[in-house]
Amino acid sequence: MRARDQSPVGEDRPGGCPPGLEELLQAVGKGDRGAFERLYEVLAPRVFGLVLRVLRDRAHSEEVAQEVLVEVWRGAARYEPGKGSVMAWVLTIAHRRAIDRVRSAQAGMDREERAARLEPYRPFDEVPELVVGRLEGERLRRCLDGLTELQRESVTFAYYGGYSYREVAELVKAPLGTVKTRMRDGLIRLRDCLGVDR
Repeated sequence: MRARDQSPVGEDRPGGCPPGLEELLQAVGKGDRGAFERLYEVLAPRVFGLVLRVLRDRAHSEEVAQEVLVEVWRGAARYEPGKGSVMAWVLTIAHRRAIDRVRSAQAGMDREERAARLEPYRPFDEVPELVVGRLEGERLRRCLDGLTELQRESVTFAYYGGYSYREVAELVKAPLGTVKTRMRDGLIRLRDCLGVDR
């Protein structure tokens, strides 16, 4: 252990690095919750500040800072003193997590943008659609009114009621051949009235 990390937590030292972090982190690595609470008090403001500078969103920064500190709790035993100070190790984790969050958010926005460009359906104004539908329905009603009562009844049962020729014949109490003729004549008149091409 290096002598510079032997001073108690909270004592000011040259370079601004809080003292005693290595000892605390080693204790955390052994599952010491009290040591983690003290370490948390020292690290949390620095971690949050760094993450907030990267993300610029307080809520997301709080989430990421929490994730970082959980990672410190879980990975404390992996810390290697020879590779740098505790603060540098923790702030490196924080910076990586913040950058990952930025990249993830950007990737999500890129996916949404690509999906929007590929979307085959475009937003449309429903009012014209409704007006056209109503006008066509009104035109069909007028054309149906132009049929004889027997033709209209047969066509309505078959096309709106879903009945077969035989069922229509039973409903209107007419021979099957007569119903077929009524329907054929009625459909020809409807086609002419609606201006449908043959």
